[in-house]
Amino acid sequence: MGMKFEKTGEGRYRLNVNGYVCPHPQIYTKKALEKLATGDILELVFDNPSSGESIEQMIENDGNTLVEKLLESGQYEWHIEKS
Repeated sequence: MGMKFEKTGEGRYRLNVNGYVCPHPQIYTKKALEKLATGDILELVFDNPSSGESIEQMIENDGNTLVEKLLESGQYEWHIEKS
């Protein structure tokens, strides 16, 4: 366990918050998005299903776009575009 934020390519970043429970995934996601430029993509990886609702609402409220939602073996990967 441990939050990991890294640049994976030009305009692409990955935030892994597996093992964390609310409100930590949402807090780390918000902080990561604040570091991005408009149009950058954040690949968010988390494994706490209850975090999804609060993160999705935050994304919409902040005007960002949830581009893709993936679920594999109990792990969520969401791609968020910074507005």
